[in-house]
Amino acid sequence: MTPAAHKHPSPHAPELRAVARHIGRRRFLTATGAAAALAFAVNLPTAGVASAAELDAAKITEDPFTLGVASGDPQPGSVLLWTRLAPVPYQADGGLPAERVTVHWELAHDDRFRRIVRRGTATAHPEFDHTVHVEVGHLAADRVFYYRFKAGSWISETGRTRTVPATHAQVSGLKFAAVSCQAYTDGYFTAYGHLAEDDVDVVFHLGDYLYEYAVNSVGGYRNYTDRVLPDLFNHETVNLEDYRLRYALYKSDPDLRAAHAAHPFVVTWDDHETENNYADDIPENDVPPEEFLLRRAAAYRAYWENQPLRRPQQPEGPDMQLYRRLRWGRLAQFDILDTRQYRSDQAYGDGLDLPGPEIDDPARTMTGETQERWLLDGWRGSRALWNVVPQQVNFAQRKLDLTNPARLSMDSWDGYRASRRRILDGAKSAGIENLMVLTGDVHVAYAYDIKDDFDDPASSTLGTEIVATSISSGRDGADKPSTWDTYTGANPHMKLYNGRRGYVTVELGRELARADFKTVTAVTTPGAPITTAASFVTEVGDQGLKPA
Repeated sequence: MTPAAHKHPSPHAPELRAVARHIGRRRFLTATGAAAALAFAVNLPTAGVASAAELDAAKITEDPFTLGVASGDPQPGSVLLWTRLAPVPYQADGGLPAERVTVHWELAHDDRFRRIVRRGTATAHPEFDHTVHVEVGHLAADRVFYYRFKAGSWISETGRTRTVPATHAQVSGLKFAAVSCQAYTDGYFTAYGHLAEDDVDVVFHLGDYLYEYAVNSVGGYRNYTDRVLPDLFNHETVNLEDYRLRYALYKSDPDLRAAHAAHPFVVTWDDHETENNYADDIPENDVPPEEFLLRRAAAYRAYWENQPLRRPQQPEGPDMQLYRRLRWGRLAQFDILDTRQYRSDQAYGDGLDLPGPEIDDPARTMTGETQERWLLDGWRGSRALWNVVPQQVNFAQRKLDLTNPARLSMDSWDGYRASRRRILDGAKSAGIENLMVLTGDVHVAYAYDIKDDFDDPASSTLGTEIVATSISSGRDGADKPSTWDTYTGANPHMKLYNGRRGYVTVELGRELARADFKTVTAVTTPGAPITTAASFVTEVGDQGLKPA
């Protein structure tokens, strides 16, 4: 993972400092005030009451590894390992005192840990909710490793991870999965259980890892009869404690735990990790921007704490540079985007509307100027055969009616057409011949040809878009949703529309790429089998999806 070529400027620090001055000591003593204060403290703790004392890990009497292990953002010579200590995960303090804990870790060639490669210790700080991020370096490229953590007498489950090939290696193939949108209340994470058994090199999570909405005592449509979830989940997430607890709920899911343990993840967010359909510092609801920025700071901090992310992604208040680049030898370059933090406000509201002049305004942006420049510069410098863009919202044109004009989604790239045009022109200018966009958000699977002119089916095909359906959001769904005839008729470049839950795998090779859309029949009941609903290929030098 190479550092970003451009550091995204933060316009928010003065506002946050100003609002922090006005919170006052009395409000800091409240739960909300304390959470807001903690959102400002972004550096690794070196002093203070919480970091002054160390807990003897031998005194931990219950398993602290209830939320599993994870790895992410692999590099040629290093891996990033994650865990969180939480003996009582559905409790605000995780069942631990506000003291730091020494955690031991091991990395090995084998899952029995007979051939140890590296071992060491890390500190689980209470200021970071006893999460641990370990960057293990000086490793061989393109190798599989196994890892685990120890605290006191407790040993975590074993995770499997890997390094990526050397930057200039001639790689023959790569298989990855793309996932998105896992509303806990909409059903079980059954697809993750299947993904844990799938043979992939890496998983790209395209956003909506959690949802901010209330979770009732029976887990919504999971309709638990064997447990009762505590009432502290039954309200919308707003402050840091809320978001941390919500990650604890999600990460306690056994299927999600299994997928994280089996594969390294590369994550990016969409909106629900903070608030539905927010745009930069503009919230969905009518609250002052400084109040929303406090919420965003809390959400971003909890996101970093609970994801396998490296130090450059550690947030500063309400700002976090999540866009970054991953290279897989000379086979593929992945430019992971953030289409939420820097975007202009949605045109004509954030719903479905007829196109108007605002969506073609060149001053409006989906990515922000700095990230856009970083992407286009990265393409100009790319030596990869495939250039893949994991991002959040529907990129290709998606007309929602058979009429002319037709409604479009104002939250997707259709609401930012000038911004999309600059991206496509940048790809052409850079000579990008094998472009693939990865998308989540919409809770269905789509496969698109990316056209130079979406209104002209005969125009050149510049790449393909693979839209991963949701893990659970939207509940069980259907193979052919009610809008299937309309959408497929209105969009000839749409090669697939499937409304079931699941994930997609993509195999990149020297001659072609193959996408397999995998779906389950139900998520409102556990244990559904998985099938391949559709498969497509696109050839190197001849972009366009064909049934496999």
